Amino acid sequence: MAIPAPSGPGYVNCRSDRTAWLRGTLKRSQQEALASSTMTAASDNFFNAYAIFLGASLSQMGWVTGLPQLFGALAQLLSVWLASHFSRRQFIVCCAVLQALTVLAVGALAAWSPEHPVWYFIVLAVLYQGFINLIQPHWRAWMGSIVPEKRRGAFFAARTRLTMGASLSVFFVGGGILSLTDSRGMAWLGFSLLFAIAAMGRLVSAWLLLQMHDPDIRTAREPGVFVRSLQNFRAAWQDQTFRHYSLFVAGMQAMVAISAPFFAVYMLQDLGFSYLEFVLASVASISTQFISLSFWGRFSDRFGNRLVMIITSCLIPSLPLLWLFDDHYGYILLLQAFSGFAWSGFTLSTANYLYDIRPFRSDFASYAALQAALSAALVFLGAMAGGAIASHAADFLAWSGWGAWLSSPIFLVFMVSSLLRTLVTLWFIPRSVEPKVRPRPKLLGLVFRIRGFNAISGVGLDWLTVVKRRKD
Repeated sequence: MAIPAPSGPGYVNCRSDRTAWLRGTLKRSQQEALASSTMTAASDNFFNAYAIFLGASLSQMGWVTGLPQLFGALAQLLSVWLASHFSRRQFIVCCAVLQALTVLAVGALAAWSPEHPVWYFIVLAVLYQGFINLIQPHWRAWMGSIVPEKRRGAFFAARTRLTMGASLSVFFVGGGILSLTDSRGMAWLGFSLLFAIAAMGRLVSAWLLLQMHDPDIRTAREPGVFVRSLQNFRAAWQDQTFRHYSLFVAGMQAMVAISAPFFAVYMLQDLGFSYLEFVLASVASISTQFISLSFWGRFSDRFGNRLVMIITSCLIPSLPLLWLFDDHYGYILLLQAFSGFAWSGFTLSTANYLYDIRPFRSDFASYAALQAALSAALVFLGAMAGGAIASHAADFLAWSGWGAWLSSPIFLVFMVSSLLRTLVTLWFIPRSVEPKVRPRPKLLGLVFRIRGFNAISGVGLDWLTVVKRRKD
């Protein structure tokens, strides 16, 4: 891939100068990975715990999970349209600064203690996810234009290691800060400090992004982009294999969203875990997902992604039910590790499967955007349903007499989620097909970056190297 050299005063159009600005930009990008992962680790991973601290009801926990996801998907679709109206680097930096201010406002809620703080937090969480998704398509295009194809494997593998290392370190530190301040009756201070760290990380990230070179100052405006996107979506949806796949992935994530917010509620409120114990339980899942990606990658290369999808989609429905059998901390850690193993294979195989089933030379971005938008919409509905079930679970258990053997109303939410996950799996298995596998870059080499991790879908993966073929 040819890298255009910068032009203008102060630049000399020669190979040595091009190498210099490229090295400087790539170095800044790796430093930015550390800063931005500090923000995500100190904010995303503690949002559910923070909502509980603010006094969120069980129904409000559904809003905390579902609404930001929905608006995030809408923002990503809007971002595609905005790409032709602004300078890419300035737009990304502006959104990053606004996101930092949003995180700072989230932390201020803990010290301010306004009336109905949970609803303020939900609005800020919507803005937070919105800014992330406004940035994402622009950032992906930016990286695609500056990272040489021959170096993408090493570059994104190194970036992934930096991101995961920084995220886990900050995650541990955050748990320690919250446990220490909570033991002194000042959890509000711990959350304020945590989100201040997150905001500082994002501001540093914005400054580093501003120092990076962008060879494409402004994307040329193309008339009819929005209409063509809708036409691409319609064409994609007419593909039966893609339609079944999209309904399966979105349906599974929706059924997961029914129970996802309540694992934190169960650990922090019902089991009385400290914040550090909560972090360790989460890390057990995240670490296992990251470690087992290579195993699932080799397995899918040998036996196909359809088999991995079927195996893991049969494991995933059992995960909430396993929480009913024991509450010993060691058991919870093992359960979280098993959960990470299952989610790792599911995430990787569904990402690969999407690439394999889209028609050759078709617009991959349209397929990915449509699938993501459908998933976000169903996740919102699932989260709302989970909040409704959780808020009425205690009354149902008292009426039915099940309370004698279900020690927590949240267990009813887990049972419903498991049942519906099973139904989604049974619906998809006879409709799944083994697509003709097209050549793909190596796992964690040219294909993926670790975007982050969350309660809905575990480790998030991004395709970064599905690029247009050169005309020559």
